[in-house]
This record gives sequence, C-alpha cells and structure tokens, in this order.
Amino acid sequence: MRSAAIAVPAAHGRAHDFIALGKPRLNFLVVASSLAGYAMAGGSTGDVPLLLCTVVGTGLVAGGASAFNQVIERQPDGLMRRTRTRPLPDGRLQPRESLVFATLASLAGLALLGAGANLLSAAVALTTLVTYAAIYTPMKRRSSFATVVGAIPGALPPVIGWAAARGSLPAEAWLLFAIVFLWQLPHFLAIAWIYREDYARAGFPMLPVIEPDGRSTARQAVVYAAALLPVSLAPTLMGLTGTTYFYGALALTVLFLALAVQFARTRGIPDARRLFFGSIIYLPLLWILMIANRI
Repeated sequence: MRSAAIAVPAAHGRAHDFIALGKPRLNFLVVASSLAGYAMAGGSTGDVPLLLCTVVGTGLVAGGASAFNQVIERQPDGLMRRTRTRPLPDGRLQPRESLVFATLASLAGLALLGAGANLLSAAVALTTLVTYAAIYTPMKRRSSFATVVGAIPGALPPVIGWAAARGSLPAEAWLLFAIVFLWQLPHFLAIAWIYREDYARAGFPMLPVIEPDGRSTARQAVVYAAALLPVSLAPTLMGLTGTTYFYGALALTVLFLALAVQFARTRGIPDARRLFFGSIIYLPLLWILMIANRI
C-alpha cells in the first residue's frame, strides 16, 4: 500500500514535468493567436472538428517546439536562476525521453493540422517548428540577432489559423503576422533587460548583455513599438475591421508605445516589468477587439 501511495505522486510529478516541457502558459498566447487568425479568416465556429484540429494541432506543435528548445538548452538553463528548476536541468527528466516527447507532440500536432484542416496549415506549422527549434534556438548562443529571428516563428500562429480556415495565405494573413512580429520585440527586449545577468551567466549574447548600458535595447523597444502603431491600424484600412477596432487599437498601441518610451527614459527594472506585463495584456485585447469588430 505504501509503495503504491508513493508511486501515484511520482507519476503525477512526471506527468507535470512533461507538461512543463511544452510551456503551456507561454503557449496560451500562441493558441490564442492561432484562433484569432482562424476567426479573422472567417473560419466557422460551428465546424467543431476543424476548430479543434486547428487549436489542438497548433498547441501540440508549439509544445513540441518548446520541448525541443529545452532539450537543446538544458545546460545553459541550469546556469540561469529563472530556468534552473526546469525538469531537464533539475534532473527530473532525461534528454532522451524529453526528445521523444517533443517529437511525438510535434508529429501529432502536424498530423492533426494536415488531416483535420489542410496541408497548408501543417506546412506553416512545420516552418514554425523548424525555425524555432533548428534556427532560433542554436542562434541564441551566437548572436543577439536571434531575438529578431525568433520573432518569425512566434508570429506564424495566426497564419496557421488563417491557413486552416481558408486554405490560402493572402495579404491579410501576413498583416496579422506583422502585428505579432512587431509586438514580440518590445516584449522580448523587456525580458532580456530584466534577466540580463541571468543571460550573461548562461553565455547568451542578448543585446542587454553585449551593450550593458541599455541604450540600444531601449531604443529598439521604442522603434518596434512605434512601427506597430500604423501596422496595428491597417486591418481597418484593408477592410478587415470596422472603426471601433481602429480607435481601440489606436488607444492600446499608443499606451504600449508609452510604456516603451518610459522604459527607454529610465532603463529601470520596474519600467521594463511594466512594458513586459503591458505586452502580455496588449495582444489578447487587440485580438478581442479585432474579432469583435470584424467586417
């Protein structure tokens, strides 16, 4: 009885560790962005199988990509305070079983998208997986430009959703890509500034590490947030949304830009945290506005 009682918590702990490999909290926005792309493409909410295949398939591929990332970065993760308790650096999971999990999750997600939606959505998801795990992740150890490269797979989820709903990728789909691409950069630059000592300890040449005065980091955060302003308004100009979205997006993006400008002024940790949390709030609100005011 005692051994069985011990085995149940152990099994539960391992299951939790495998789930943690997929970074579910981080990938919530990935799935939400895919759903936004699906909705903006006119995907039917009544087509439950297609909707589920799109959302679950995207989530599985995103989880697989995150697991591959943790397998590859298990050694530097062990050097960083904020990541050293992850399952791999902490020794709770082994690289081989984690690699199997990453592979199975990715293949299952691609299969769901390919069979339940269409091959185009699966192809976009495969591109996301490859650019994140095979290009961005290794590049992080070599160049600060990896932050920009990493924004490419991060911006593809709404394109996956659009492709699943329509089976094509017109300019409107790439507009959604551009919005998420530009949004990510102030978001990640804020994270990099907050945890710059951690990144330096692990040997990641993030921009705040190689230019510790923070001027380039702050300037780029403002530039990308400013570039987001006209791009975030473009859905109305392209006939995707009405004027309610236009004015709502204008207000949201001006506030987001103001947070970036305040961070640039002080380059302080509190203002970097405000920019980070503001970015987390910004994107879901923008999607809600966009979907609610879709034409």
